[in-house]
Amino acid sequence: MTKKISSGVVHKVPADLQKILTSDPKMLTAWEAITPLARNEWICWITSAKKIETRNHRMDRAQDNLKGGKKRPCCWAGCIHR
Repeated sequence: MTKKISSGVVHKVPADLQKILTSDPKMLTAWEAITPLARNEWICWITSAKKIETRNHRMDRAQDNLKGGKKRPCCWAGCIHR
């Protein structure tokens, strides 16, 4: 049985992010501890990357930042979909 991963306000967790969340218990704990709006920001920031290299870099940063206690992506204007 797969554990349900909480989504954002507007965005659903993409498969690549879900894979990282389920493989890293510390990141999953941090993910579930932030608000739905904050999760929405992370998802939008990751999925708004135009290049796969940028998306992968953002996934790595999200993993480090969430485990480090950051609740939102740094230096980003925010999700336009809220």
